[in-house]
Formats: sequence, C-alpha cells, structure tokens
Amino acid sequence: MSGKTLTKADIVDAIYEQTERNRAEVKNVVESLLGIMKQSIRKDHALLISGFGKFEAYDKKARKGRNPQTDETITLPPRKVVVFRLSRKFRAELNGE
Repeated sequence: MSGKTLTKADIVDAIYEQTERNRAEVKNVVESLLGIMKQSIRKDHALLISGFGKFEAYDKKARKGRNPQTDETITLPPRKVVVFRLSRKFRAELNGE
C-alpha cells in the first residue's frame, strides 16, 4: 500500500476548500474536534463515531521485554494504549461489499 499520510494540515486544507470559512476558523474547529475526541478517550476510555469506528483505551500491565541491541532483559512499565476498531458499515465499504 502506498500513498501519502493524511495530516491535520491536510484536513484543514480540505475543509477550507469546501467551505466559506477562513483557514484560521477551520483550524480552530479541527483543533476543537480533536480536543473533544482526546478528552472523551481520556475520560470515558472510549469514543464511538457511528459509521466510522470506535477508539478504545485500555491499560497494559508491566511486562518483561528485551533490548535487541544488548539482549538485556528489561521490565516495560504499565501504560495505556488506544486501539481503533472499524464499524461494520465502514469495513464493508472498504471491502467493496
């Protein structure tokens, strides 16, 4: 799979080109949306966007790891991770169903 990664600036540009708003307004709206998304994941550990998918945060326990350069065994600390699961509708669209 090849292609360019869509960036926040690309999203701002795309919305700017499709609306009557100026670039600064569009950037503020995109920043606000992302802030709301982050806050939801932080607070509720989940964010559901119908027809798109669900972001879920969960805790990973500490685990043993290995430094590949030195072969030294290390303990990786506990951490939070976020996973994204596609909605059935979006998955069907991606697979041409």
